Amino acid sequence: MNLKIFFTPVDESLYQEIDDFHSFYENIHVHGFEFPDIEDMDIAIIGITENRGTINNEGVCRAADEIRKKLYRLKKGHGKYRIIDLGNLVSGRNAEDTGFRVKEICRVLLSENVLPILIGGTHDIDVAQFQAYEEIGKLVTMVNVDAFLDLEFDESQGASKGHINKILLHNPNFLLHYTQIGHQSYLTSCESLEVMEKLYFDMMRLGQVRSNVRETEPLIRDADLISFDISAVRMGDAPGNANAQPFGLSGEEACQICWYAGLNNKLSSAGFYEYNPDLDNAHKQTASIVATMVWYFVEGFYHRRNESDFKGSDYVKFTVEMPREKDGLVFYKSKFTEKWWMEVSNDLQRPFPNKSIIPCSYADYEQATSGEFPERYLNSSAKYF
Repeated sequence: MNLKIFFTPVDESLYQEIDDFHSFYENIHVHGFEFPDIEDMDIAIIGITENRGTINNEGVCRAADEIRKKLYRLKKGHGKYRIIDLGNLVSGRNAEDTGFRVKEICRVLLSENVLPILIGGTHDIDVAQFQAYEEIGKLVTMVNVDAFLDLEFDESQGASKGHINKILLHNPNFLLHYTQIGHQSYLTSCESLEVMEKLYFDMMRLGQVRSNVRETEPLIRDADLISFDISAVRMGDAPGNANAQPFGLSGEEACQICWYAGLNNKLSSAGFYEYNPDLDNAHKQTASIVATMVWYFVEGFYHRRNESDFKGSDYVKFTVEMPREKDGLVFYKSKFTEKWWMEVSNDLQRPFPNKSIIPCSYADYEQATSGEFPERYLNSSAKYF
């Protein structure tokens, strides 16, 4: 597929005055006079200008370039960058056509082992981001960071308000697991929460995140894609969103979550949606927040390390005696990253592997040592076994 026909070059005015050799811009390949080659690249930045999924946040069509203005001027981080900026995607005749283009472009990039980072546009673009995995035959674990659950589809509210509903009902169903982070209880109906609980999906509301943002890391560690709605960040830090709320994640917490996502070896696509420059302040503060989130995601990506061989000397194994677990509850801790995992056993002998090793935290280990099964263990047992 000739990707060039789907993109417009990055406006020269966004980078022509940047002369800092250490800047982010000077260390990536930008679609200017020539379209960059995706071969041997790690990451591809894609600007989204589609805004027909909303009825109150239309300015998102101008988000990508405002984010670039801030991102390009940040300093290069760790590692040897192999990053391309493909420019802005040309929107289709309608929102569905744009979604098809996003899906096909992501499919091509995923097939080439290039991680797409989508910036700008409405949150329903993540439906196409998700559908790209169907094209490559992969079951998907998804993390969504949003102040709202976006499960209650209402056509009068725009597609961005019901995109999660569309993902859950997609046929064929290739959603393996779903995690919601940062939703606010007073913005979420009890019925929607009950649906999530019945499906054994993970949810971590805003208060839980703010009390210990590190507990988001195990939830993110197994994800294939992350979708981030800027409404999850509080209005004081990120005013550039029609759905901005007085409470939410701090900018620092948003960046921490993006760092965890970048570190995840499995994660192969990311989307940052719903930033509206028209509602931002004079300093384009929200653009700075989103650009820094992208920077931390990239930084995490270039700090990735393979963590899959739990029999090696890089891990410490802990066995906690538990009722109804004849072999005890087994935990693993990395000596280098201090991340934790635990074994979930298949006592019911259903057609699944006898044991599955899932991400967890030190808090889960502490709970087990007190004689209680961690909620993460119980949910995994119920869902998969």
